[in-house]
Amino acid sequence: MSKPKAKQKARRLLVQALYSWQIGGTDLIDIEAAFHVDNDMSKVDTSLFHTILFGVPKNLAEIDASYEPHLDRENKDLDPVSRAVLRIASYELLYSIEVPYKVVINEGVNLAKTYGPTDAFKFINGVLDKVAMDKRAIEVAANKR
Repeated sequence: MSKPKAKQKARRLLVQALYSWQIGGTDLIDIEAAFHVDNDMSKVDTSLFHTILFGVPKNLAEIDASYEPHLDRENKDLDPVSRAVLRIASYELLYSIEVPYKVVINEGVNLAKTYGPTDAFKFINGVLDKVAMDKRAIEVAANKR
């Protein structure tokens, strides 16, 4: 199993796990345990899954603050899937500097296409582009040369 595929699978499950957390307020340890029981985790980057599942709630204020200025509506008015995707991608832009920003944006767009409402991916793409310009300005500038 290639590492990128295992990371993609982790991100897909994270959309569902963070959705559960947002909607049900279920304990993160219980959510993680349920995912290990209900899914074949052998092909999932479980380290990435764990890190982001616990990292998003732990750093929620900073994560939400990174994308909220770029929204065209209140964060509370976002659909839960788009919010989960923005939180996963913003987490990676802020704390996973080893992942190129273009990969983070691409993964976020693909998650929105798969799980989000129609055309949510266009909105997600626009917001994440701006977060990348804010939080990874040097990397974005170097890429435009």
